[in-house]
Formats: sequence, C-alpha cells, structure tokens
Amino acid sequence: LDPGTERGKVEVFFNKGKATPPSLRTMPFVDLQGKLGLTLDRWILAQSGEQPYRRAARCHAFEKEWIECGHGLGLTRARQECRLEYEDFYECMHRQKTHKRLYEIRAQKEKLMKEGKYTPPDHHTGKEDQRP
Repeated sequence: LDPGTERGKVEVFFNKGKATPPSLRTMPFVDLQGKLGLTLDRWILAQSGEQPYRRAARCHAFEKEWIECGHGLGLTRARQECRLEYEDFYECMHRQKTHKRLYEIRAQKEKLMKEGKYTPPDHHTGKEDQRP
C-alpha cells in the first residue's frame, strides 16, 4: 500500500496509520461507509440490517456463517464449498423442510384417524373438558 496514492491516503487517514486488513483493501468503501455512518450496501444482507431493539434477527447466525464461509472464495467455489451453510440459511428463512414435515405428520394423523387406530384427545377436537 503506497501512502502517496489517493487511496493510500484515505486508508491511512481512516485507519489512523495502522495497516489495513486485506478484506478492506479489496473493498475500500466498506470501512468508509462505517466511519461515515452510511448504510449503502447493507440491504444486500437480509438479516444483518438494523433490527428493532438492536436484537439479532432470527436467521442472522446462519447468514453470518454463510457469508464467512464464502468470503474471499469467489462465486463458483463458494457455491460448491458453502452449500451446507446456504441450505441452513435458506431453511431458516423459508422453513420449507419444516412445513413439509408438518404436512406429512398431519397426513399420517388423518390416515390413522380414518382407519380408527387413533383418537385425538378431547382438547384437540374443540370439546371442552367436563367440569365437576
């Protein structure tokens, strides 16, 4: 990094003379946005945005793992090497596997009820408990 260049002067100024981490050298405006309080590219990350009461969003941890896995790999390698992290994040966001599982449980329950092998308890059918 050459402090004589315009980019070098900006990095030295904002990092107070310290060495710039490699991740910020490739994306020089990320740190600049943080210093200026701007949020121009945070919309890309669905769960990392500003949340009410400053609590982490439901799937923030999964998104963070996915992004950390793919950081610096490039799109092609990240698709292959970070597939598990992406699938976890996608499931957390959309809950497709969970809904499919609940649908199958409900279908099995209805099948057993038609066969007469299962009788749901009264509080599951909407009947009130008898009171003394």
